[in-house]
Amino acid sequence: MVRSPAHFKGSQLPACLLCSVIPLTTIMNMLCRVGQIRRCAASLSQAQVVASRQKHTLPDLTYDYGALEPHISAEIMQLHHSKHHATYVNNLNVTEEKYQEALAKGDVTTQVALQPALKFNGGGHINHTIFWTNLSPNGGGEPQGELMEAIKRDFGSLQKMKEKMSAATIAVQGSGWGWLGYDKENGRLRIAACANQDPLQGTTGLIPLLGIDVWEHAYYLQYKNVRPDYVKAIWNVINWENVSERLQTAKK
Repeated sequence: MVRSPAHFKGSQLPACLLCSVIPLTTIMNMLCRVGQIRRCAASLSQAQVVASRQKHTLPDLTYDYGALEPHISAEIMQLHHSKHHATYVNNLNVTEEKYQEALAKGDVTTQVALQPALKFNGGGHINHTIFWTNLSPNGGGEPQGELMEAIKRDFGSLQKMKEKMSAATIAVQGSGWGWLGYDKENGRLRIAACANQDPLQGTTGLIPLLGIDVWEHAYYLQYKNVRPDYVKAIWNVINWENVSERLQTAKK
């Protein structure tokens, strides 16, 4: 029995019969349009990923700018937090947007070129976010419990740890950070120094517990070029509870 073209529905039409019903040029145009639609959908999806990416924000402080005085002035804290840290956050967002665009385009050259900016601004955001929580108007004194035991085990005493970390921090050439970190592989506390805004974990593998910022914007308005005085003073506002919490998290 011979069936008419109307007997078949959509894609059920045999290829030879489909060609006899619809001109070949029409079929080719339809296929081209399908391809264009798919490419547009892919581009839209990539654009949506870039647009929907959650941007980084400046974290709020849990204390007033003047709460750490006389050890760190309110003027320094305000400039440090609302200007310097905010700049790292803004630049990180801009850089990440450019990176996502390059990634969507498969532009490897631009991706590589953006790496230093990602490291610098991303590190600045990571480091300062830790730094603010490491400080407290109720800080100072001595750590308790497991943190204190670990300090005594790895450094002999709290005083020796403070001396060793202070020396490493003061010795940073130019700008950078002094860190107390956790070596998860060996289960030990370690002291390290990082240049510029290099993030501790991303560059050394150590998990950051306590950081001291020795960029000049962190102390110059109050301590001028006498970095040792600033480092000595900052121990009076160290939030040991926060450091202890970070140790517990790092050990999990």
